[in-house]
Amino acid sequence: MAKRKKSNIIIKDAAGIAGMREAGRTASEILQAVAAFVQPGKSTKEIDLYAAKLMEERNCVSAFLGYRDFPAYTCISKNEEVVHGIGREDNIVKEGDILSVDVGIVLNGWIGDNATTIPVGEIPLETKRLLMATEQSLYEAIDHARDGVRLADLCGSVDDYVRPLGFKVVREFVGHGVGASLHEEPSVPNYRPSGRTPRLRPGLILAIEPMVNAGTARVKILEDKWTVITEDRKASAHYEHTVLVTEGEPEILTDRPRMATAEQLGL
Repeated sequence: MAKRKKSNIIIKDAAGIAGMREAGRTASEILQAVAAFVQPGKSTKEIDLYAAKLMEERNCVSAFLGYRDFPAYTCISKNEEVVHGIGREDNIVKEGDILSVDVGIVLNGWIGDNATTIPVGEIPLETKRLLMATEQSLYEAIDHARDGVRLADLCGSVDDYVRPLGFKVVREFVGHGVGASLHEEPSVPNYRPSGRTPRLRPGLILAIEPMVNAGTARVKILEDKWTVITEDRKASAHYEHTVLVTEGEPEILTDRPRMATAEQLGL
């Protein structure tokens, strides 16, 4: 189903790409439905279980549940939580929160992986700027997902976009190749890595996922050994798409309407 390069970067064949398209489309549909379900008064556990219901209805399973013993169907991270938040009954969503939801599914052996950050009602202006900048940085990176482009240029485009706006990328957690496995080579950091990086080739599929903080770039992991928070407790945003490198324009396999444009956020 896939051809493996000596570098361990997997280039998908036509059948693999077709499977990834279906998985990506399904993951996007689930994420959009979960985003619409989010409202004040719901617990993050309730939201996680709703995502599980949608997965069952679409004949797919969570790519996260049980992965390295992760205990939830989705990653739900609120406000200062960066990634890998676990849905809890006592974690109630309130007006003014932001909620990053990461949905990964397995459908017919292929992974669809995507994330978005949801503003819950009216949020502060600076938080609106954070969401808008983070989502735009994702599309800056996607525009670099082209045949012959160095991976370092794709990665560096995220930091190049958000840093002049006063925001910081998280360095400890990165995007990745994706396919029949959740995490494949290459790693896709949100900053320019040192050294020589490979050139992108058609058939390569990447999960590109900027994680951007309003304050310090430093993070720490809570006692649950999963939830990552900002060290200064300032807000963090997370957006992700699964993207296919083609011979022409990049193809977003998890395509969805943008959620954090200036018009949508009232900027």
